[in-house]
Amino acid sequence: MSDPSPRRGQYPPIEPYRTGRLHVSDMHELYFEESGNPAGKPVVFLHGGPGFGTEPGHRRFFDPAAYRIVLFDQRGCGKSTPHASLDANTTWHLVDDIEKLREELGIERWLVFGGSWGSTLALAYAQTHPGRVTELLLRGIFLVRKQEIDWFYQRGTCAIFPDAWEAYVEPIPPDERGDLLRAFYGRLTDPEPAVRLRAARAWSAWEGSTSTLLRNQALVDRTAGDELAVALARIECHYFVHGAWLDPPRDLLSNVAKIRHIPCVIVQGRYDVVCPMESAWALHRAWPEAIFRVVSDAGHSATEPGTLHELVEATDRFRR
Repeated sequence: MSDPSPRRGQYPPIEPYRTGRLHVSDMHELYFEESGNPAGKPVVFLHGGPGFGTEPGHRRFFDPAAYRIVLFDQRGCGKSTPHASLDANTTWHLVDDIEKLREELGIERWLVFGGSWGSTLALAYAQTHPGRVTELLLRGIFLVRKQEIDWFYQRGTCAIFPDAWEAYVEPIPPDERGDLLRAFYGRLTDPEPAVRLRAARAWSAWEGSTSTLLRNQALVDRTAGDELAVALARIECHYFVHGAWLDPPRDLLSNVAKIRHIPCVIVQGRYDVVCPMESAWALHRAWPEAIFRVVSDAGHSATEPGTLHELVEATDRFRR
């Protein structure tokens, strides 16, 4: 269990020493950047969503004197193009993209850091390419199981946030609310931009409203912003309707044995209602060798004080 004090903060802001774009298909081009120490320990940061994109604060989880910090925007989001595209956009495309980026940068092996959807992608990548991963740092565990999707998008979190839930379901007529995932998917893929935008704002604001233990209005406003909302809602819903293409042979829990030799830290907010702790607990039970940190006063966000402390402590541990 985590100790509430003293708590670490992030490292000071830094700027990239290199930015670039990588063609990963005839259609998709990824934005990537490197910051910190070019001769340092390589780490790749896998952002959440899917659909959020990276931001400058993500560089600050790492000691810039010790780490070669690699950030990139996954297909369809952030500065990658085409924006909000669902074509050729699956978990396994993203796993391949990470390998292409590693090869492009001439990195032999790296630490993989992922939170929320990033934890899903980190597990999928590590289980596919275990020889390329030095360590794993996972936060807010999300295994994309039906029970997790139903909890957040159908019935579960709504019992804790009924006020925010009303705004979430508002674009969907009552007679379609028996399967909200499918109802949203129809609107988020509608040919009419206004229909897509209305659904996207509701979907994304719901996530922003529930991601912290105490309401963070700046996060709510950001997630409801048009450009982010469209990418986040469309790509998330696309992945979740398809179960993230994690069919039983590629189920993440069933394949933990492939990576149990890799040093790992799992960080989980006790009151995370976006990715409830039962998934982190299931991973912990399947992977007892991994260090398991439960933050007693945190929800889902990586920047809540207790969670931030554990993440920076973990990157410092792996730095050494």
